Amino acid sequence: MDRAHPITGLNARETQPFGTIVKLPIALGEKACAASVENLNQLLADTMTLRDLYKKHHWQVSGPTFNLLHLLFDKHFQEQSALVDAVAERIQTLGGVGIAMAADVAETTIVPRPPRGREGVPAQLARLLHAHEIVLEEARAMARKAGEDGDEGTNDLLVSDIIRTNELQVWFASQHLVQEPVQGSKIK
Repeated sequence: MDRAHPITGLNARETQPFGTIVKLPIALGEKACAASVENLNQLLADTMTLRDLYKKHHWQVSGPTFNLLHLLFDKHFQEQSALVDAVAERIQTLGGVGIAMAADVAETTIVPRPPRGREGVPAQLARLLHAHEIVLEEARAMARKAGEDGDEGTNDLLVSDIIRTNELQVWFASQHLVQEPVQGSKIK
């Protein structure tokens, strides 16, 4: 066979099954690595779902706040994409295998699935805020567990990146559900 031709149609085999840990010299016990990998895979599935909710709503938003929310949803999508990458890389660093395919994410996530059609802005925002709350509850519990297990790298990722980013996004998104408009308010 000519070495210049690509080899296609290989019968690929897994080099590491999902749910297993390869011991890496990171000075952290296998039990702690396994616990963090399991938790992080759940968080990864839920963060991927939240990220995709942002893109869905970015495409489907309508109404008088279209431009503002279209841009905000895309910004939050990009930030969630960075979190997805950070969580997946942490799983690999711990010797695990990160969940990666849409079907596996759909089976694993606990974020409720949205309808296929378009929802109004208040429903979109409420759905996003609920997904953020799920991610934040998980991240806080996982950070405590990682800290107890001596997994400071995972604890730092959860607190410094996941929690802080999601809290800030909750603040920005929730302000679009405030009932009292700025105009018309009288200062006395």
